Amino acid sequence: MNAMTEQTLPTAPDIQPAAASGLGYFFYKVKKSPLTVAGLFIILFMLAMMLFAPWLATHDPNAIDLMYRLLPPSAEHWFGTDEVGRDIYSRIIFGSRQSISVGLFVVAVSGVIGALIGCFSGVVGGRTDRVIMRLMDVMLSVPSLVLTMALAAALGASLFNAMLAIAVVRIPYYVRLARGQALGIREMGYVKAARTFGASRWHIVSWHVIRNALPPLIVQATLDIGGTILMAAALGFIGLGAQQPTAEWGAMVATGRNYVLDQWWYSGFPGLAILITATGFNLFGDGIRDILDPKQKGK
Repeated sequence: MNAMTEQTLPTAPDIQPAAASGLGYFFYKVKKSPLTVAGLFIILFMLAMMLFAPWLATHDPNAIDLMYRLLPPSAEHWFGTDEVGRDIYSRIIFGSRQSISVGLFVVAVSGVIGALIGCFSGVVGGRTDRVIMRLMDVMLSVPSLVLTMALAAALGASLFNAMLAIAVVRIPYYVRLARGQALGIREMGYVKAARTFGASRWHIVSWHVIRNALPPLIVQATLDIGGTILMAAALGFIGLGAQQPTAEWGAMVATGRNYVLDQWWYSGFPGLAILITATGFNLFGDGIRDILDPKQKGK
């Protein structure tokens, strides 16, 4: 009897955490990926630095003291000083507010607008869809950085204008992605049923299409933040972004290149901040993509 019982009893399946879906599943998958955890840690660290900048900075970021110009890193000035004696560490801390805010603002604006346009275009179809997509193709035919520079130069050199220029250039990417999702979702049974019962196009787009198209859009947004920070730094480097005396990483690297042979810390530390921040968002974005990919959920 005991032998039969041992043979007939099913073996216990691999037990995953109780919350194997939703937020619990998300954190379960995040903990399984060291690179995703590293990216999340970097993001949280940078966001904390941005929020608590006044308490983390050791000096006034705009305080000029020509007696302390171009000093190397020391106990008093951890990252050295610039050409007018400003503390580079404090300027990097406050510069995080400019650089990271650019990434978050651009992704929020371009993602929302692009998702709405793309989903509407995919649901409506016909001539409207063709006109929208041809316009997006024209924008995508121009290299992103070239188009961004042209728009930023036309709007005028400032951080806000740079953000607007980058947001406009990023919209077509979200439009194409959202439209591709909408073309598949609009053929689903529940969408056809809603249309049969007289649901408006806006109701179908906002209630059915956008909600189900969110996973790839979230992945794209997460990956875009790092690239947007790099693009904003590039605009600041060529003088189309934040203007003096505003502390912004790209502008700091641009000014520091004049002293890079002897005073490496001037451009080295702001460049390192850009690199670490962009890497953190990219690592986390790759992890989000793996988590939200249905093919990965069984792994």
